[in-house]
Amino acid sequence: MFGIWPTDSSHFEAEKEALKTYLPTISKDTVKVFTVGSEALYRNDLSASDLASAISDVKSLLADIKDKNGDSYSSVPVGTVDSWNVLVDGGSKPAIEAADFVFANAFSYWQGQTMQNASYSFFDDIMQALQTIQGIKGSTDIDFWVGETGWPSDGTNYESSYPSVDNAKQFWKEAICAIRAWGINVCVFEAFDEAWKPNTSGTSDVEKHWGVYDASNNLKYSLGCSF
Repeated sequence: MFGIWPTDSSHFEAEKEALKTYLPTISKDTVKVFTVGSEALYRNDLSASDLASAISDVKSLLADIKDKNGDSYSSVPVGTVDSWNVLVDGGSKPAIEAADFVFANAFSYWQGQTMQNASYSFFDDIMQALQTIQGIKGSTDIDFWVGETGWPSDGTNYESSYPSVDNAKQFWKEAICAIRAWGINVCVFEAFDEAWKPNTSGTSDVEKHWGVYDASNNLKYSLGCSF
């Protein structure tokens, strides 16, 4: 997965120059997708129309780039990643229309959910996003993933959400495994704890503790799914 940052023109141009430089040195088969923006709409970095233009710009650029074997990158999907709530609010339509795929991020933890409601909230969020995208695309045959989700294993609680290894394990089983059983792919946030991260201002220190592995590469709980 290649991520492209489109939030200001100088950075976007530098990103495109990097693609032109490095993509010819690798095989396109090693690139599953190109993502243009990561929660750019959620942060109000771009309007949906501007994000749509950036997605179309990258598609045009890739059509003119060949990999090391002479194969075009034009067949590699180009899309975006954003928070589920901005995808369903109606203003995201131009970006969804332009994208070959959409990844939706959803964190029950940051909605202050109890463990009893965390998986239900997660499923509701993702289903709202999926239904919105299907409606805009006019098809149920779309490329849709959960872009980010997870549960922290330590730190200060957020409203009714409590971080712990047991709760992270429960969310893995009841939310992540369950939605995989529905056939929806998931990018889990995240692989490893990041002890270098500063405490989040005014909330908690949980940003250090989202990994399924700790900072010493020890697995916190089983990642197996039965479905």
